[in-house]
Amino acid sequence: MPVTQHKEKHHINRIGWLRASVLGANDGILSTASLVVGVAAAHATHSSVMVAGVAGLVAGAMSMAAGEYVSVSSQADTERADVACERHELDTDNEGEHKELAAIYVGRGLDPLLAKQVAEQLMAKDALAAHARDELGISVNFIPRPVQASVASAMTFSVGGAMPLLVLFLVPQAILVPAVFGSTLVFLAGLGTLAAFTGGAPLIRAALRVTFWGALAMGLTAGVGALFGTIQ
Repeated sequence: MPVTQHKEKHHINRIGWLRASVLGANDGILSTASLVVGVAAAHATHSSVMVAGVAGLVAGAMSMAAGEYVSVSSQADTERADVACERHELDTDNEGEHKELAAIYVGRGLDPLLAKQVAEQLMAKDALAAHARDELGISVNFIPRPVQASVASAMTFSVGGAMPLLVLFLVPQAILVPAVFGSTLVFLAGLGTLAAFTGGAPLIRAALRVTFWGALAMGLTAGVGALFGTIQ
């Protein structure tokens, strides 16, 4: 009888894109809303607050894009250097690399003889991939994409930042601060809940965590804005 392979569904497979998406959207919502609340608390005009919000959105999106590009590029450079070093070691000391890989498996609990056999079989198939995976913790088949990461971060930041700007556009000056403050907490709670649901984490804890830090950030920014507005 053919053996039916049991396929398990794991949330860890989503961690890469989920982290980037949540980080970008959260930063977009929170930084733009905090800027808007801070400028509005300083008694600026509605048009001035709008200009500040749009400028903050553009600057933040570009900052996210540049930061992600530099970060992922650095990761890619480091991984390429490590793989090149490992390739050189395989070319110059293949026997030593066999022993090194076997020692890794012994450290994970395999019998020395079995560890040696596993190392030999894996290296016979693809020595570089085996060492990259089990010694370096990276995959030679996975290529970091700086441009893709940069664009994704900028887009998610822009989508998040557009939410408080929409509220700013719709509400009058008299209720601007409480409207942006309250709606942003709702946006953040929704984002935290969605991220937790997608990642299989507790929903309430995630929502409370993100709204707490959002309220703190906006409260501090509003305080600074009000202080400088009073001084002026």
